[in-house]
Amino acid sequence: MTKTRIAIIGSGNIGTDLMIKVMRLSQVLEMGAFVGIDPESDGLKRAARMGVPITAEGIDGLVKMPEFSDIEIVFDATSAGAHKRHNDVLQGHGKRVIDLTPAATGPYVIPPVNGLEHLDAPNVNMVTCGGQATIPIVHAVDRVAKVQYGEIVASIASKSAGPGTRANIDEFTETTSQAIVDVGGAARGKAIIILNPAEPPLIMRDTVYCLCEDADQAEIVSSIEEMVAEVRTYVPGYRLKQAVQFEHVGSNRPLRIPEMGGEFTGLKVSVFLEVEGAAHYLPAYAGNLDIMTSAALRTGEKIALRMHEGAAA
Repeated sequence: MTKTRIAIIGSGNIGTDLMIKVMRLSQVLEMGAFVGIDPESDGLKRAARMGVPITAEGIDGLVKMPEFSDIEIVFDATSAGAHKRHNDVLQGHGKRVIDLTPAATGPYVIPPVNGLEHLDAPNVNMVTCGGQATIPIVHAVDRVAKVQYGEIVASIASKSAGPGTRANIDEFTETTSQAIVDVGGAARGKAIIILNPAEPPLIMRDTVYCLCEDADQAEIVSSIEEMVAEVRTYVPGYRLKQAVQFEHVGSNRPLRIPEMGGEFTGLKVSVFLEVEGAAHYLPAYAGNLDIMTSAALRTGEKIALRMHEGAAA
């Protein structure tokens, strides 16, 4: 089959990792252009060595490239602040956009939860690395027992967080919190990110807390394990770190959480995850790169297949 040409804007950690995944793994997508703003960035230099057309002039440089007319999908791996203009320019040229920033211009997409629902949208948002790791678990609990409150804590190695990630911390918490509700199904959500400066760098760890209605604990565990297996089909380093934990919260000692606006009684579910990266760009501790770019790659491939199915019809 003829591959769909794509461009990636953003020559930092996320964009570079995604480029390598496209070139090594995809049978559907191929690189058409790699875009940055720093001609000395490692990502642009690596792309040039790999034979990918590059520009260090950002979105304006991309539009001027002769390869631009053949590009059908553009991945934006820059910042939430820059994404609005990028999207406006790209939509004006009829390009499909996959947003790896927390800008949340388009609908949220978490592949194992709603990966087929927005394939025709002009812009889709991949939430955040923490969201990709944890929202599937919130959804897995919610499909058994209604989640009244979902809280996630994503801990990533400081070395894996480039300038774009650091500039997006506020947007990370806001976007992830909203996606816990909109995609995960929780009535309320909260997200926390930790940049861990430990040396040697620690692997990505994620903790998910769900306060939900009482339900069969074995059914909840089964749902979570099925979801973990689904995520592992595209992120092999994704795994439960220990057994799912439960705590019954009775009316004699209810929880009082400000975000819930009242007292909670029911079941507390605690899930501890680890995400080992595939080390396509940064070492294996950077699972945050791997889960984000793997989710974007899977989404891009499904969008490309849908686009060409429609054209064939």
